[in-house]
Amino acid sequence: MSHTRFKLLMVLLVVILVLASLLFALLTYWLGQQVLPADHGTACQRHGVPWVWRAGGIAGRGYNGRGAAGGSAAGVIKVKKVAIVTDSSATVPHDLAQELDIRVVPILLTLDGYTARDGVDLSHEEVYRMLRDTRHPPSTSSPSVGDFLQTYVAAAQEAAAIVSIHLSPKLSGTYNAAATASRLIDDVPIRVLDSHSAAIGQGLVVLAAARVAAAGADLEAVVARAEEVASRVNLLAILGTLEYLHRGGRIGGAAALLGSMLQIKPVLSVVDGEVTVCARPRTQSKAVKTMLAHMAGQVDGHEVHAAVLHAALPQEAEALRQTLERRFDCVELHVASLTPVMGVHTGPGVLGLVYYVD
Repeated sequence: MSHTRFKLLMVLLVVILVLASLLFALLTYWLGQQVLPADHGTACQRHGVPWVWRAGGIAGRGYNGRGAAGGSAAGVIKVKKVAIVTDSSATVPHDLAQELDIRVVPILLTLDGYTARDGVDLSHEEVYRMLRDTRHPPSTSSPSVGDFLQTYVAAAQEAAAIVSIHLSPKLSGTYNAAATASRLIDDVPIRVLDSHSAAIGQGLVVLAAARVAAAGADLEAVVARAEEVASRVNLLAILGTLEYLHRGGRIGGAAALLGSMLQIKPVLSVVDGEVTVCARPRTQSKAVKTMLAHMAGQVDGHEVHAAVLHAALPQEAEALRQTLERRFDCVELHVASLTPVMGVHTGPGVLGLVYYVD
């Protein structure tokens, strides 16, 4: 091929690329005019958020706790005052998430090079089984700002306001991602709240807020109820092993070995979003008695909202649930698996209880 023909081909290729770019820009502009509302176009395009066209308007592809996209046609009268959003670390029971229309944004878990959405792509049992078989510590990551933005846009099609309740920012970056996304929505007020707890402790806060929202409460009433429960909820949990704290570099090898030899079962407490060790009994049975005594001292004969949490200990969790049912006047009582996005740091074998008194 002569040098002249090569230059002509290069010029022709550049012309084709320029024309293709212009066509793509025109198509993008036309779609933007048809799909994106005027007040959201700039912010949404700037953050690279995908949108779905629906008859009469737009909807973000947000997980709504039922595994389906949420949203409704634009211009339709909103059917509820307040929508509730949370993340998957709350482990809200699936049937209650459906019943109370709680939208759940999954946290991400990476294990042996595979990234999965918590509670969507892998069951908790599968993750704990994989966790036992690997020597490489899994990693977790918060949902992106775009994930929350999609969910908020979908919720905004149906509700006049949104309350979004999450794991404490002292424990995860999820709260900050939600807060950033909330500032990109102008159509409805969004309140992002710190649950001051974790796991089903966060879930109890979410359920309390969702119940008053379902009863027709306005934004301020829902926020007040969530903050009230968040200030009262208690979480206690027993670590089954110190091995995973050692793997994660949180304790030294000698401490892990000594703790295992002495059968030390640390009882952890989440207070105002921070994890502390509140007791170091020896043996599992003594640790369970320690938790129950702590709960009995705080409940003091009153009605109590309660839950049992566990990491791959279904039989022990059921036995503890039965104990709570016999000893306390439980208004509600759940059993929830500890989400693996937290369990990767503690390992399987965690057993705990969560409660609050109105």
